[in-house]
Amino acid sequence: MPRSNRPRRPRGRVDDRRVATPDPEESGLDRLMSGWKRTEVRRGREYAVQPISAASAQKEYVCPGCGGAVLPGVAHVVVWRTDGVLGDAADLASRRHWHTHCWRTA
Repeated sequence: MPRSNRPRRPRGRVDDRRVATPDPEESGLDRLMSGWKRTEVRRGREYAVQPISAASAQKEYVCPGCGGAVLPGVAHVVVWRTDGVLGDAADLASRRHWHTHCWRTA
């Protein structure tokens, strides 16, 4: 009988306790690919910019820069104001998904 190269246990499980452990290769790579949240100043206003990797992009959005669709599986950025007068919760609720190019040229 030929030997099977597939693992016997699913990844993330330890014994029968079913304790999920993060895959260090996957989480580290996702973290590097997605980038880091940063702060940018545009036209005198401060914005938080969070890059989203193609693997993490799950939904379709409308880019406010070009009016086109930001499709699932396309890397992009999420942008929101950090200096709004209505507070952090309102700023976070008004975040928008931009094509990376559209945000750079805005």
